[in-house]
Amino acid sequence: MSIRPKDSTLEMLRRYESRNITFLEPNAGWPIVWKRAKGCRVWDEAGRPYLDLTAAFGVAAAGHGNTAVVRAGQRQMGELLHAMGDVHPHALKARLARELSRLTFERWTRRRGATTAVETGKVIFGCSGFEAVEAAFKTARLATGKPGVIAFRGGYHGVGYGALNATERSHFREPFRDQLREFGCFVDFPEADTDGQGRYRLEAALEAAAAACDIGAVVVEPMQARGGIRIPPPWFLPCLRQWADQRSALLIFDEIYTGFGRTGAWFACEHSGVIPDLICLGKALTGGFPLSACVGRARVMDAWPPAMGEAIHTSTYLGHPVGCAMALAQISELRRLALPQRAARLETVLESGLKSLQAQFPERVSRVSVVGLMGGIAWRRADGGPDTGLSVAIMQEVLRQGILLLPEGEHSEVTGITPPLTITEAELQRAFRKIAHAVSTHLQVSIPAKKRKLSRSPKKRP
Repeated sequence: MSIRPKDSTLEMLRRYESRNITFLEPNAGWPIVWKRAKGCRVWDEAGRPYLDLTAAFGVAAAGHGNTAVVRAGQRQMGELLHAMGDVHPHALKARLARELSRLTFERWTRRRGATTAVETGKVIFGCSGFEAVEAAFKTARLATGKPGVIAFRGGYHGVGYGALNATERSHFREPFRDQLREFGCFVDFPEADTDGQGRYRLEAALEAAAAACDIGAVVVEPMQARGGIRIPPPWFLPCLRQWADQRSALLIFDEIYTGFGRTGAWFACEHSGVIPDLICLGKALTGGFPLSACVGRARVMDAWPPAMGEAIHTSTYLGHPVGCAMALAQISELRRLALPQRAARLETVLESGLKSLQAQFPERVSRVSVVGLMGGIAWRRADGGPDTGLSVAIMQEVLRQGILLLPEGEHSEVTGITPPLTITEAELQRAFRKIAHAVSTHLQVSIPAKKRKLSRSPKKRP
């Protein structure tokens, strides 16, 4: 009997890939094997289409297989496939470094007005997001002379050994904790400030952390994605900026997930007007090629010693020419299609869909969080605890209905929705109808007809 392509692929993974990597439950229809992707659609090996509400971990901001981005990569592969990282440069690395400076520190300081000198950014390239985070940690150590880093509970900064010091979730840390330097001190990430005392609690926590560690930096996701789509109060980032300045510490924003239009602005920090000292970028930077960047204020980055023929932080694929070509094309497409602005406009549609689910199942929803095209709904059990089972059941059921979703949060109790920024209003509304059906099927309840229609809710900015 012949083996179906999917079975063959999954069986090979079962036999030859580390069993820790891909969760294999083929009898439950998990996972699907991707064959191709375009725009907001993914097709499996059997040719079945799926609407992608994950943007492949937020990467496909300008849509899967964006034509301009793909062609840029193809042209570059035909001309120069590989270069020599920190030795013999290529032109695209310089062009992308300049573009990232213009898009971040130069643009931000120009917005401050004529009285503020335009500030240049400098870049360290990497391949994965955690490499950008570790480059930021090294920069902070060189610039301040202090090893300690304050990070936030629920935050995710990657699983490299340096980044693990600031990734609090025990699932990732505990197996390797005895090999960590543990220079990170963790404080709570604020959400709803119901009593008006949140800022005072944060300041007290920061002071307690500073008493325990010699703090050279504070690292934070302006809005947590993998932590469960958690959006802080407006005072949060200004408070961190003020505290870091008072302590002569650097403020690092991890915008690997939230950068490049996801939240309705080029970068999530722009909602609060706070400028970091270092910003870590990745995922949507290229739209599908392994490339990341740590961009910092030039005066901060100049804490690194000048190159003398052997860089102290580098890699074989640093500033890869194909990745640089695709990143330049991706940024151009985000501008041409006005995708950050589009995400801001579609926020009301995403919020309406999530609030509709909350109205249909009020006893099972603990919160709804939305900014731009990054939204999440947290499910709770009847006893009030996080409902991992419902969140996972929704993901599995809508997969059978042709929709890709992922759970977020420490307990995977949050249904996260982070589609390509090219998604349409109609696609989002159809998806929500299927999600609502999946919830009702799992809970074995019926949805009143009058509650099925999505209503628009007023647009809110964080």
